[in-house]
Amino acid sequence: MEVFLENLISYSILIIISSLVFYFYTRRKNISTKLTEEKISKAKEDGLYEPVSLHPVINLDTCIGSGACVSACPEKDILGLKNGKASVINASRCVGHGACFNACPVQAITLCIGTEKRGVELPHVNSNFETNIPMVFVAGEIGGMGLIKNAVEQGKQAVKYIVEKLTREENSIHDLIIVGAGPAGISSALEAKKNNLNFLIFEQDTIGGTVANFPRQKIVMTSPMDLPLHGKVKLFETSKSELIELWNSIIKKNNITINQLEKVISINKEKSSFFVETNKGKYESKSILIAIGRRGSPRKLGVTGEEKEKVFYRLLEPELIRNSKIVVVGGGDSAVESALLLAQNKNEVTVSYRNETFSRLKPMNVQRINEAVDSSRIKVVFNSNVVEIKEKSILLKYDKDKSVEEIENDLVFIFAGGELPTKFLESVGISITKKFGEPLLSNSKN
Repeated sequence: MEVFLENLISYSILIIISSLVFYFYTRRKNISTKLTEEKISKAKEDGLYEPVSLHPVINLDTCIGSGACVSACPEKDILGLKNGKASVINASRCVGHGACFNACPVQAITLCIGTEKRGVELPHVNSNFETNIPMVFVAGEIGGMGLIKNAVEQGKQAVKYIVEKLTREENSIHDLIIVGAGPAGISSALEAKKNNLNFLIFEQDTIGGTVANFPRQKIVMTSPMDLPLHGKVKLFETSKSELIELWNSIIKKNNITINQLEKVISINKEKSSFFVETNKGKYESKSILIAIGRRGSPRKLGVTGEEKEKVFYRLLEPELIRNSKIVVVGGGDSAVESALLLAQNKNEVTVSYRNETFSRLKPMNVQRINEAVDSSRIKVVFNSNVVEIKEKSILLKYDKDKSVEEIENDLVFIFAGGELPTKFLESVGISITKKFGEPLLSNSKN
């Protein structure tokens, strides 16, 4: 009888503990589900639910709801847990760094480009990153991959394949011309140097590519990568300036010259050579590697006075700009972040945005810009368009009453996005295809 009672008590305690565990698990699961559903509703309301580029797609049959992907993502509220499974919330804010993909313990995540409804145009390349034109290659962000590590790897692998296919000749023709000095371009140059290729690398702006266009304090998320002639680089969270400083030191150490501020205008093939024309000269090469960012050249407003020296399309050193009257044009994260940085240094900052309210901003930027407006540190002028830029002023036209206001002004920063380089690629003869939700990175077996 005593044994029976002891067993009964033991089983009762076990049942109670199991019930409590199940209760708290279910309660936590329900709270998480409710929170995620609320965030998804808000994302749909704000137009942030649908992806615009590379984004995670979750296999719900495989997902075990560990939450590893949610924790690994450095961007806020891209992913959440719903009904014990991972769920995408703000897909349009995904920057494609792939942290969720690498963190998933059961390989339930695929990184896809585009959706069934919204296609994304990408150059058509094979497994060696070669386009439909033999000896013309594409690597990095322009190919749809935003992850720095993967851009570095693509540039390296493309050059390795070029080395295999090249026929070396003793003449002045270059073996390779690289277009773009971002992560893929720099990796390509290092691999070319490692293989003693006669190469040139052009950058229409400065070293760093897309990364160089971030405000100085902006954090760049990356992961370990293997750079030719350097070795392993273990970076998980680093500032833009630190990353570019690293690249500069590696480039200098290996005696690589980058032709900065030299924009490639055209690439034409004649027989077995490619003739490249830039804003500074003409060159001949046996192979081409295009490693430009997807944003291409900054989009201009097309207004009178835009060519003036006081007009800029990116913010490099906000800490050096003080006591100036500044107009920031645009309503995206780049425009708002730049305006906030400029407002810290006793500048009089006005933001001109063509729409009636900010949309598609990161939640933190919404909060910060609203606080800045409420404290009168920044003035925001909605429903306005720049119509002319003068030496000491700028003209804004208001949509509602069509009136024009002249504002005293020292500097203008324009953040109107970038012109996708699709036309440039097509002018070279590269085939462009639209991806409708096709995977770019997948390790799922289902």
